[in-house]
Amino acid sequence: MNTSEVEHWITLDQASDQLGISTAKVRRLIDEHILFAVRIDKQPMMPAHLISNGEPLSSIRGSMLQLIDAGFSSEEAVDWLYAPNDFLGEKPIDSLLKGHKAPVRRAAQSLG
Repeated sequence: MNTSEVEHWITLDQASDQLGISTAKVRRLIDEHILFAVRIDKQPMMPAHLISNGEPLSSIRGSMLQLIDAGFSSEEAVDWLYAPNDFLGEKPIDSLLKGHKAPVRRAAQSLG
């Protein structure tokens, strides 16, 4: 993933504080694709925009699972979310942040 695409990164401990749960629970949410993290300088970090109002961005899990079902690794799925997409006219993550998950899922469906 091109980490320059994300303005603000947080550690899993910071995510834990924002969500009001343990770091172990944050790791479980990552395992369940409710959240995701990437390694930056060997430390797992997540984009701060994945948490809004103390909750994980709800559209991440379905989108990630759809991409994984299409044969993407977790890392490839994250890369796809942050790459410009001609079908959407923007990066899929930007559409998700705007609450437009259906077009993102349609774009992802065209991959499989």
